[in-house]
Amino acid sequence: MSAPPSAESGPSHAYRAEASDRPTRIRVDLDALSANLRALQAHAGVPVMGIVKANAYGHGLVPVALHLQAQGVAQLGVAFVEEGIALRRAGVRVPILVLGGIHAPQVSSFIAHDLEVTVSSVDKLRQVERAAESMDRKAVIHLKLDTGMGRIGVHSGNAAPFIEAAVASRWCVVKGVYSHLACSDDLASPMTGEQLRRFLDACAHFDRIGAPMPVRHLANSGGVLHFPGTHLDMVRPGIALYGVLPDPASRAAVGLRPALSLVSKVVYFKVVKAGSSVSYGATWSAARDTRVVTVPIGYGDGYPRALSSRGEVLVRGRRLPIAGRICMDQFMVDIGPEGTAYNGDEVVLIGRQGEAGISCEAVAQAAGTIPYEILTGLNERIPREYTGGAAGQGGSTAG
Repeated sequence: MSAPPSAESGPSHAYRAEASDRPTRIRVDLDALSANLRALQAHAGVPVMGIVKANAYGHGLVPVALHLQAQGVAQLGVAFVEEGIALRRAGVRVPILVLGGIHAPQVSSFIAHDLEVTVSSVDKLRQVERAAESMDRKAVIHLKLDTGMGRIGVHSGNAAPFIEAAVASRWCVVKGVYSHLACSDDLASPMTGEQLRRFLDACAHFDRIGAPMPVRHLANSGGVLHFPGTHLDMVRPGIALYGVLPDPASRAAVGLRPALSLVSKVVYFKVVKAGSSVSYGATWSAARDTRVVTVPIGYGDGYPRALSSRGEVLVRGRRLPIAGRICMDQFMVDIGPEGTAYNGDEVVLIGRQGEAGISCEAVAQAAGTIPYEILTGLNERIPREYTGGAAGQGGSTAG
């Protein structure tokens, strides 16, 4: 099913219309997303803040957010105010926390679009207060404490004056207090336990001053999967929500289903003679007469160049090697001397084909990176198709 025609005009709209017919596409299974949300919430036993930053980890910001809203997610988390505004304009009504550090000129946009603000210092608190007062509208804030990540936030050991200032604010409503785990992907690291201790010690100051305890949230995907003590009042799964484990050492403590597949099609077939090279730099040469097909996706789409002569794809249920360097817009696959493939045959880069499968985790390992980078690197040049979910939520988006 195609997306409805857009009201846009001009070159951008023309590109999007043509892109919808592109043989390369991302398929997103919304039913898998629903199942993962239910599984993670049941495992944690507390509400879930679904993290949809970075284009919902490559799955599509607006369609994923609308689906999670329909599934009853308690809250959504984004990185930047622009992402939050896009969701509000698309009709997302659930609470949205912007996790990133704030820039003073943008604060009024947070408040105008009913976005919850991460406040990471007394100075940032004052910026939010001034903007809220000028708009005669209270801001909803979450206090960010640094318990060991060293990114943003008041150091947990010095949090008391910060907490007192926030509680006393006339223009800010303290809804939440949170920190971020630095090592939760490592089951053996003592860091997570130490961060939990620091966080709880700092949060105890609310009780000491007789203030209501805000919603405490600490657990990212690793925390949800591996460290039950970090679940507290709400959890913030990101990559696990999409059915991908955060690290090769992660335990599959929850039954998760990958929601994303990346597929393309064969667009060219040729015979390559022994000794002949393929692609830039002539780094790959045929060891014997063989057959090679071309696939129309490359690093310009976010498929990593690091997979050159290292990655694999599925064609007709067979796992086959990439031949030579991945180009900006295409790459080649060695299907072997007796291999068979026709123009239009499906090529699976991430996902399943028959009994065979290639996981995002395996692609990341072959590329020498992490699954997060693989997913978030898949850019808007690739059309996305959606299946499952509530009636009317399926369809496709282009470019």
